[in-house]
Amino acid sequence: MGVYLSTPKTDKASADGENGRVRFGLSSMQGWRTTMEDAHAALPDLDDCTSFFGVYDGHGGKAVSKFCARHLHKQVLINDANSSGDLPASVHKAFLRMDEMMKGQRGWRELTELGDKGNKISGMLEGIIWSPKGGDSDDLGDGWNTEEGPNSNFPGPTSGSTACVAVIRNDQLIVANAGDSRCVISRKGQAYNLSTDHKPDLEGEKERILSAGGFVVAGRVNGSLNLSRAIGDMELKQNEVLPAERQIVSAEPELKTVKLSEDDEFIVLACDGIWDCMSSQEVVDFVHKHLNTEDKLSSVCEKLLNRCVAPTSGGEGCDNMTVIIVQFKKPLSSVATASTKQSSATAEEMRPK
Repeated sequence: MGVYLSTPKTDKASADGENGRVRFGLSSMQGWRTTMEDAHAALPDLDDCTSFFGVYDGHGGKAVSKFCARHLHKQVLINDANSSGDLPASVHKAFLRMDEMMKGQRGWRELTELGDKGNKISGMLEGIIWSPKGGDSDDLGDGWNTEEGPNSNFPGPTSGSTACVAVIRNDQLIVANAGDSRCVISRKGQAYNLSTDHKPDLEGEKERILSAGGFVVAGRVNGSLNLSRAIGDMELKQNEVLPAERQIVSAEPELKTVKLSEDDEFIVLACDGIWDCMSSQEVVDFVHKHLNTEDKLSSVCEKLLNRCVAPTSGGEGCDNMTVIIVQFKKPLSSVATASTKQSSATAEEMRPK
């Protein structure tokens, strides 16, 4: 049976929600895999004017993806409060902060609690026995790394996770991605990728990997990891003379900002279990088709998972699957433009996918 079950687990965890700006639906399914390592976050009201949605695809375990689902959006808010409203910079910093937070005693304890069931009791007990030096143990600010205990020198997890998030504030959409999960926007029925699948063979990614002392073989970093950016995977981030952004594997997100217009209908965030089976345009077409027949967006998500799951184990359609659809409520003003963190992108460059 290997890494696959004898029959897929097709029961789904689904949810819907909305506010005055957006409505969303989501669904996730374990599928053929022996464990479920995906996680997600859906917060239409992160604050009074901001919505947050994220998908996290774990590898080597579920702890890192669940850690991100618990903490990344909170860090965006903390950073935003101290950044004079520079939301892209706040999101960028939150990604890198995840690696820092997973080190030390508290990082070890939370990862243990979020990981396999057999380890949860141990982590909970240590949380009771080993208290912080001072302040509230739930403080996400300066007090994060103040816990003492037998794992105070924990270097961080060897497992990891992708992270693909969409943050909507008024008519501004910010997409941040590290790894091979993906965000796609439907604009007048055309699919436009708002993220890049970070694979080791991409020229810029391979250059960074080699410069940091790593190598790429058979499309895998150091012969093991098949993506070039991720949160966690600390054994691939050990070059002490290089910043976090230049390590063999980096948690640095690639950012894209879009000013939404009335042409923009919805976004789809999904882990690679979906994109391995369908192109961006195929997914957008599928969503459009079923929006006409389904009242709930989660029902559209569930149909998409059913469309992608393989009839037999092995190959495409056998991964964990998670998808979030976020539909924009009309009207939205202004002409849509898009820009990356460091350079602008024209409508021609945002080609249909």
